[in-house]
Order: sequence, then structure tokens, then C-alpha cells
Amino acid sequence: MTRITVAKGDGIGPEIMDAALSIIKAAGAEIEVDEIEVGEKVYLAGNTSGIAKESWDIIRRNRIFLKAPITTPQGGGYKSLNVTTRKFLGLYANIRPCISLHPFVKTKHPVMDIVIVRENEEDLYAGIEHQQTDEVVQCLKLISRPGCEKIIRYAFEYAKQYGRRKVTCFTKDNIMKQTDGMFHQVFDEIAKEYPAIENEHWIIDIGAAKMADTPEAFDVIVMPNLYGDVLSDVAAQIAGSVGLAGSANIGEECAMFEAIHGSAPRIAGENKANPSGLLQGAIQMLTHIGQTEVAEKVQNAWLRTIEDGIHTYDIYNADVSKQKVGTKEFAEAVISNLGKQPQQLKAVSYDKEAVLQLPKYRRKPAKEKKLQGVDLFVHWGGNNADELASIIKKVNATDVDLSMITNRGIKVWPDGFPETFCTDHWRCRFKPVEGKIFTNRQIIQLMQLAEQQNIDIIKTENLYAFDGKPAFSLGQGQ
Repeated sequence: MTRITVAKGDGIGPEIMDAALSIIKAAGAEIEVDEIEVGEKVYLAGNTSGIAKESWDIIRRNRIFLKAPITTPQGGGYKSLNVTTRKFLGLYANIRPCISLHPFVKTKHPVMDIVIVRENEEDLYAGIEHQQTDEVVQCLKLISRPGCEKIIRYAFEYAKQYGRRKVTCFTKDNIMKQTDGMFHQVFDEIAKEYPAIENEHWIIDIGAAKMADTPEAFDVIVMPNLYGDVLSDVAAQIAGSVGLAGSANIGEECAMFEAIHGSAPRIAGENKANPSGLLQGAIQMLTHIGQTEVAEKVQNAWLRTIEDGIHTYDIYNADVSKQKVGTKEFAEAVISNLGKQPQQLKAVSYDKEAVLQLPKYRRKPAKEKKLQGVDLFVHWGGNNADELASIIKKVNATDVDLSMITNRGIKVWPDGFPETFCTDHWRCRFKPVEGKIFTNRQIIQLMQLAEQQNIDIIKTENLYAFDGKPAFSLGQGQ
């Protein structure tokens, strides 16, 4: 018997949670439920995180969390509970299967069967943002080696366990050579450990176009956080409906399972909502806790129900559907099909013995790190880069030269183009005079001299080389 935490959420949440639980319990799921309150009521009671401390204690004790959709109130500084939960509990892997149910659910891609494996904790979702000048704000894109290794290894282990033939990596490392470049590099390294599984890499834009046009060309796709968030919804929709997709959020200690859709308050309480997305999350939960026979029974009964044409309003199609039903009636139909196999759709058969075992991350030996310069970011309201260079050159630290000025990443000095539009946010790069070394003391000296010249330094970034390889971007146009 496994004790799990359940949150019924907001909007359609209570209806679809009751339906999903009734199905898995009827199938013989050996679970005990601790229910907690999360979402809109908790937010509006004054808790900006949407969850009470006591609820966190229950989630952490049980380690398994089945969550219905919630509503986050607009404005007021309310934080997304989904993002918070993923980060607090270390749920680094987001798994979203997207499979066609043709011809019973309308789709242009009848043989589509993709699993999106999305990194869940970092990238732009670190949520570190600052306004730096009147005209410019920034969001920091953080990619870590542990984050890359854990999610990419998960993708290959998932493919290995479930008999998948190929793992594809999507990045934009032709532009973001350091961040996405690391993700691609780690992918190539780990892929060598799985010679039986085909691997490939696509640039995200053409890869996304290919997935939308020819999804059958892909199998398992692993991506950084933002790309995975966007493309998992695209994949679910072109497979038939976002409302049919479930999601697993897996960490080393805890796991959370949910539907990928929202709380749909407009149809709340009307017995209309399709519980399939949350049911798919619950099936992933059952496989995760080792109750694979129950998971298999539920999935095959659900497939048989879809085949039988017993559909909720969102997927009802008069050409193929036999009966339009509500939330409760759909759950009852799935329960009546327990023990049956689909006749046209592919029945599932889960490996009863296989358990996804992932090694903990081991930190690599430290590389030789050498300071090679500094970027000083300046708030300046002028437009002429040559004029700014003449001002910045007054910041004349020992054995240091101004080597470049960029604006929004474009090199504007030396040899800039007058056609280049500039904002009030400038990056001024200082490098050591040839043959000299660069130290933190020179950075302090530069800052002091800038203060004396009334130059508004809004941030600095140190420029490093690791094992002799420069680890910072050039200016566009260099």
C-alpha cells in the first residue's frame, strides 16, 4: 500500500480528480490518500505561494503527489505553484507522452508517438530578472552541467526501459553557444554510453517545424526547459488534444503527476470536463510506484473506451463517436472496460521488472579557471558609440584596454555602423594589455575610476577561460 498526497485543485479539478481516483481504485490500485488544499482559496487567504507549510510537510512525507489543475489569481505577486513545487522538490524531469489515437480522435498525424522529456528546474525558468536601464530589462538563462546530465541521462534511460529507438536533442546552440552549447555537448557525451539507441540533434526552430509537420520522425525528444514547455503543448495538440495529455514530474526523492491543461473554470461543476489528462498522469504515477499491472489495466481500459466511441464533448466527433458523455459517465465507462483490451489501438504492456534507476550526479574535477577580462555594463542615454568610447577610455586602469562596446549584443565600437539602432544599455569589454595578466584588483580599479567619472555601471560580468578555452561570447559582428 502506497500513501500518496492528492490535491483536487480548482475549476474542473475536483471533478476530474474524483473520476481519476474512482478508475484507478476500481482497477485495484493499492493507495491511501492524504488530501491537501492548494490553489486559489489558499492564494486568496493571503498565502502568495498557494500552499500552506503543513501541506508541504505532507507532500514531503509521502513523496508522491497527484495534483489536479489550479487557478493562480492574476496580479498581486502570486507565484506559480507548479514552478515552485518542481523547484522545491527537485523535480528535474518533466515527462509528457503524446500519442495519436487515430481514427477515434481527430489528428493529421495518425502514427504519432512522441515522448517529450523536458528539463524542469533551470533555463529561463530560474525567473531571475532585472530592469537595468530605462529601456532594457534582462532575464538570466541559467544552464548547469548537473541539470544537463540529469535530464539527458533520464531521456536515454527512459528510452532504454520503454524500448524506444531514438533520442533527439533540440537546442539553439548556433546562437547561445555557451548555454545551449553545454546542453548539446553533454547530450553528445552521454549518447556514447547508449550505443543501441540512435541519437540526433536539431536546432530548435527547424526541429520544431519538423516535429509539427512529420512527428513520426521522432521518438523521445529531450530539451531545455522553455523549449520543452512550448513544444510539449504543441505535440499534445497535434496528437489530438492538450486535454488528453498527462505529465510526470520526477526527482531523486519526490514525484508529482498531473494533467497538462488548466483549471477551465468556465465549465467547472457542469460534469463536462474530460478526465483523461489527469488519468494519464495517474497512470504514470502507478508505473512510478511499481503498480505496473494496475497501470496497464487502466490504460488498456481507457484505450478501449476511446475505441468504443464513448467521448466527452471536447473530442466528440459525430463521424466516429458513438455517445457524448460527461465526466462521471466517462469514468464509469472506463471502469466497465477494466480487463478488456483495445481492438485497433495498440494495447500497452509494461515491463513488470524494469525500474528506472538513475545514478546521482557526480561532480567532475575542477577545471583550471583563469580571468581574462571583464564586461562593464553601462547605462548611458547617448547614441554615438564613438562618444561613449571617449568617455569610457577615461577609465584607464593599469595594463587594461577597452577592446569593444556592444549594444544589445551587436558590436558598435570600434568600426560600428551608423545604421545600428542603440538603446541606453551598453556593454564595455576590458581586456588586459598584451602580455599582461588580468586580476580582480583591476576590476575594482575600473569600478572606482568609473565612479569618479560619473559613469553609471549597472552590472559586471567576469570573463573566464576554463582549461585554456575562452568561456564567454563574442560580440555579434566580431
